[in-house]
Amino acid sequence: VQLQASGGGLVQAGGSLRLSCAASGFTSSYGIGWFRQVPGGLREGVLCVSSAGVTTTYVDSVKGRFTISRVKEDNTKESVDLQMNSLQPEDTALYYCAAGDCVEGFYGMNYWGQGTQVTVSS
Repeated sequence: VQLQASGGGLVQAGGSLRLSCAASGFTSSYGIGWFRQVPGGLREGVLCVSSAGVTTTYVDSVKGRFTISRVKEDNTKESVDLQMNSLQPEDTALYYCAAGDCVEGFYGMNYWGQGTQVTVSS
């Protein structure tokens, strides 16, 4: 399983960004989620979508602003996007995508992609 995150950048408060996670390998049985981490902080879950399409929200602050979508391209490739609207400075972090068990959150993830930086200016 390989995960490639992209789409980060610098945006003003109130703006939007769309992160994309390109997943390859036998990912269809895994949940795929987005996590974020600030320097010196713990890595926290944001949203996760299970293999059945069920979304898990880990942090209340993104409700109504962030959505996750999962599109299967073929048996070994799929894309999981994180649409982020109404971004706030506190959303600034290094964002990672990961594959595993959404219910278990961080501890349930077996595979991690590299991070993509999101910076929100005030």
